[in-house]
Amino acid sequence: MSSSGVVSGARDPAETYRAMRLSRRFEERVVDLVNANEIAGVTHESVGQEAVAVGVCSALRPDDVITSTHRGHGHLLAKGADPGRMMAELLGRVTGTNRGRGGSMHVADFGIGVLGANGMVGAGAPWAAGAAWAARRRGSDGVAVCFFGDGAVNQGVLLETLNLAAAWCLPVIFVCENNGYAVTTRTADAIAGEIVARAEACGIPAAVVDGMDVDAVYDVAAASVARARAGTGPSFLECRTYRYFGHHTAERTMSLTYRTEAEIEAWRARDPVAAVAARLGPAVSAPIDRAVEVTLDEAVAFARASERPRAVDAYEFTYASPIPVRRGSC
Repeated sequence: MSSSGVVSGARDPAETYRAMRLSRRFEERVVDLVNANEIAGVTHESVGQEAVAVGVCSALRPDDVITSTHRGHGHLLAKGADPGRMMAELLGRVTGTNRGRGGSMHVADFGIGVLGANGMVGAGAPWAAGAAWAARRRGSDGVAVCFFGDGAVNQGVLLETLNLAAAWCLPVIFVCENNGYAVTTRTADAIAGEIVARAEACGIPAAVVDGMDVDAVYDVAAASVARARAGTGPSFLECRTYRYFGHHTAERTMSLTYRTEAEIEAWRARDPVAAVAARLGPAVSAPIDRAVEVTLDEAVAFARASERPRAVDAYEFTYASPIPVRRGSC
């Protein structure tokens, strides 16, 4: 099993690039495995959005917590998840972070403060608020980060959590990854007013940041984290970013035309991974690229060699207390 997960709190440019490159290549490997039917169903790629996950998680401590989304692989890797156990989870193996039971959209790793990805839009918000409240009750200065997409901005659970976090002055940071689309619906066609205005209406300090610039994301995230640790309450970040591919892997075969090639290419010209690589230069970036490939080769090999769950164990970890299975007739 690989042990090359990203360690939160890194601010070294080379480590920043390694984290972003790992996320990018992990997603691309996952697509290959989906197409080969080694990963069941579809996955939601975050290719293009690496600067948000890495920028935010680099401002956190290992004991801070995050909640993620259905597009969450990059968040987990940036928080320090092991790529081998992540890959095993996606392949449905017992060595996965959730013993092969969570899969792509519900992968979690409590040991590194990842309370879980979530297939329900906006559902991670109250989890993050609860974790922030618990940290304060323990007398800790830990913070919680809630990642969500622009599609969650109109969900009642998010708006309710914004209000609660402000009313209770909770150390939680709300991070909206605005990639311009909720599935195939343009953000501009579905959201009235400005996204940050939702938070500002609750008295929460809010900022719009270039989500393709990892340094810009880090700077505003670090300021928000410091504010939360000081006990002055929540913050809200709208990170304007872009996903280079469809809502999920199956979209590649659907011939959808809700985005133009010109739009995609304009955002590709701002590729956050390529931008950091260019600043470092090939003498630094090329060895990192090779090391990432080795890490992912090991991760895939580990996952493939791992056992699949047994049918007889299907009810394990479903209930807090063992529930006897009814067999035979009623």
